[in-house]
Amino acid sequence: MTVIKKSNVVEDFHGTKVEDPYRWLEDSNSEDTLKWVEEMDEQSEAYFKGAPSKEKDRERLTELWNYPKFFVPTRVKDKLFYQKNDGLQNQAVLYVLDEDGESKVIDPNDLSNDGTVAMTNFSSSQEGHLLAYATSSQGSDWQEVYVKDLKSGEVLSDHLKWVKFTTLEWAPDDSGFFYSRFPNPEIISEDEHGQYHKVYFHRIGTDQSEDELIYERSDAKDYMFIPFVTTDGEYICIYSKQGTAAQNLFFVKELDSKTDFHRLLDEGDAQYTYIHNEGSRFYFKTNLAAPKGRIICIDLNQPERENWEEIISEQNDLMHAVKFINGQFVVAFLHDAHHQLQVYNFDGTESHHIEVPLLGSITDLTGNHDQSEMFFGMTSYLSPTVVYQYDLNTNELSIFAESELAVETSQFETTQVFYSSKDGMSIPMFITKHKDLPLDGENPVILYGYGGFNISLPPSFNPAILRWLEKGGVYAVANLRGGSEYGEKWHEAGMLENKQNVFDDFIAAGEYLIEKKYTKKEKLSIMGGSNGGLLVSACMVQRPDLFGAVICRVPVIDMLRYHKFTIGKFWIPEYGSAENEEHFPFLYKYSPLHNVKVGVNYPPVLIATAASDDRVVPAHAKKFHATLLEKSPDTKSILRLESKAGHGLGKPTSKLIEEWVDFYAFLERELT
Repeated sequence: MTVIKKSNVVEDFHGTKVEDPYRWLEDSNSEDTLKWVEEMDEQSEAYFKGAPSKEKDRERLTELWNYPKFFVPTRVKDKLFYQKNDGLQNQAVLYVLDEDGESKVIDPNDLSNDGTVAMTNFSSSQEGHLLAYATSSQGSDWQEVYVKDLKSGEVLSDHLKWVKFTTLEWAPDDSGFFYSRFPNPEIISEDEHGQYHKVYFHRIGTDQSEDELIYERSDAKDYMFIPFVTTDGEYICIYSKQGTAAQNLFFVKELDSKTDFHRLLDEGDAQYTYIHNEGSRFYFKTNLAAPKGRIICIDLNQPERENWEEIISEQNDLMHAVKFINGQFVVAFLHDAHHQLQVYNFDGTESHHIEVPLLGSITDLTGNHDQSEMFFGMTSYLSPTVVYQYDLNTNELSIFAESELAVETSQFETTQVFYSSKDGMSIPMFITKHKDLPLDGENPVILYGYGGFNISLPPSFNPAILRWLEKGGVYAVANLRGGSEYGEKWHEAGMLENKQNVFDDFIAAGEYLIEKKYTKKEKLSIMGGSNGGLLVSACMVQRPDLFGAVICRVPVIDMLRYHKFTIGKFWIPEYGSAENEEHFPFLYKYSPLHNVKVGVNYPPVLIATAASDDRVVPAHAKKFHATLLEKSPDTKSILRLESKAGHGLGKPTSKLIEEWVDFYAFLERELT
């Protein structure tokens, strides 16, 4: 048994004394933490060393991953920009297709020897001659921006730092672009990190120190500001919101105006997403008075609410995304967690339905307001992204790019079921398995979930899951409350004081899979990452009797202190804050770190985190692991701390494969 150092830290939360004996692990650079991590790494290495399945899994996963991966293209003038991964490249490569054929624009694989530098964003200038692109190193959320001249092939001297969560929006004259960034972290206090987001304009050929400040709010230090230029090039607009709140503000002004921004939507009462504008008439998708979404028009000259026009009313399904293409609204609806496409005329009347080729999800949708050409990608649990080209004038659908896999997926099937949660709510779940797999209660299962931040989980493709299916496994994904599957009410039913609904939904999914003989509790594993890591760890401590194994990835675990680290304060609108007397009771009640009971034998758990994760710091995983080792020494807890990796952003293919090799080694050993 490992002897673990404990400190006598006790914090008073509104009269409740809470011990925090492993707070010292929050300091990742302390001598004690480094020594402890080294010991945990040795234990992890010993656990995985010699696992009989590793070599076969690595070989097969490499074969399954080795297929061309295509991304949806974007047209700029006569150029088509798109990303592609030939198969086992660590990072996708950016290409451009024009009258001279295909040429490589940015190859992130040349930026590092191990593939840990990723291109995370790119934006072409209006004429398609300059490209701004952002890179991230070792999975960090911090990005650096560069500019490439596409005519000469030269990377220019422009170099921007201290960038997170931004767009790169070119001015119509290609003189530069708008972006947002934080202050230099070296000149502010640690408590101010992640605050004072500001919008700048960078002029090509100048130093970042000369960038023009476009917008800041010293009175709203926790707000984010995301700039963009309207499709007609006449206005500069800013989305603003507090952290990850679903509601946002919207500011606008004429691009060449020296006046202040017009705070057009400043109440934070709903979500507003710009679609298009015709002069002063702005079209938005909003969930104001319509939890599943509608389209409205606001005239800047008559912005009072009594003058707003409804163009397309709320429908039965969630209005997930809207693009204005060819003078029409193309709407992607989410119907029971899978996508459908509908086209509306400019006046809001229905034009036609686009028959999508499979039961799956749309990965992206692109097109220009004045062209009939449209591109969209579709994927499912058994199909990697197929890129389609569609003409809105002729209604012709064709395949632009598709892949061939190293396995015949027709032997597998995905079905959608609905089950009842604890309170009777009907919850959808996708189940993928071999067509001939017997429902005898003996099959190993991975049950995956997320349930938060208004994020939906429509079908998506992961080549690693094909290996699980080949091994006789079942893969189930539950569409829990807290997501956006059925609109804002669905989201609100799984946030703040309603968070327990998410855990109840997930537990009920496990019980359904057992009841219907897909598996038994000894062979039921659960998996989730980030907010999904919170999900599986909370369910693990609430129902240790229900699961055979747990894979907890880059998790949020300490619900009393999560907001103290990096961008954790942005999640307060979703989770609440323990510093709020009304929030503390429900956070303390479900916080996984604070609900590990002495002597309870929990299911085996693999806690996977990464040393460079600056979104959900690895201290969450470390403290949880240490707590399990102390309070439940009979529980098998493995801490997998990956080096040169972050929360998942831009993770190279080689690391993805090795990660799944270990996941399967863990499941093979622990699912009895």
